Amino acid sequence: MTTTLDTAAPVRPAVRPTRASLPTLVGLEVRKTLTTRSGRMLALAGVLAGPVGMGLLEASDDAFPSVAGPFAVVGIMTGLLLLAMGVLSTAGEWTHRTAQTTYLLVPQRGRVLAAKTAATALLGAALTAVSMGASWLILAVLADPSVSWDGAAQAALTAVGAGAAFALIGVGVGAATANTPAALTGLYLTVLGLVQIIRAWDTRVADAVDPQQAVLRFARGDAEVASLLTLGGWVIAALVAGWVFSRRRPVQ
Repeated sequence: MTTTLDTAAPVRPAVRPTRASLPTLVGLEVRKTLTTRSGRMLALAGVLAGPVGMGLLEASDDAFPSVAGPFAVVGIMTGLLLLAMGVLSTAGEWTHRTAQTTYLLVPQRGRVLAAKTAATALLGAALTAVSMGASWLILAVLADPSVSWDGAAQAALTAVGAGAAFALIGVGVGAATANTPAALTGLYLTVLGLVQIIRAWDTRVADAVDPQQAVLRFARGDAEVASLLTLGGWVIAALVAGWVFSRRRPVQ
């Protein structure tokens, strides 16, 4: 009587990955932003900025030849608020000392920053789109019939893109500084103050570095390539700085 031995290699059980996927992290970052009081207030302010501004514009009886300009202003107003949302999503982790918990759960800092970048860009675009839609409705109802709607679609899309871009600038600067007050003060002083001082000195230089002017020009179909380079330069510089400095910063 012979015995047959089974020499086949044992089959290893499949092991499911335990780390969260990037879409899951993005969803968590979106919820994290919208479940804080400051995040909710900024989201509400971002949504209301456009329609309130359009209502005041109509109430003032100031004449404007086209809706492209007001639509661009919606993107700028909302974007300036979303700068703060972007800063809070990254610098807020260090200011409120929640970075330890975040990086303990997800040690790969690049994945954390990627999730925050995607989440904030989505929120920025979505909130600006809502603000833009309400503003469009107000102007459609209240604007003078002689106002031109040529280029309205491009201006509206520009506003939505600007909302996402400004939010991303905030993400990068917040990650680079790890200090909410410093990031907010530096950003607003630069965008609203320093750039305007440069404009008084040399308009061409100011046009090349002013993100607000870039939004306005692109919405009107003027200097589109230069405007994209200006806004894209801000976004890329901020995110690269945020990635470099946040990877080297010790978690305390």
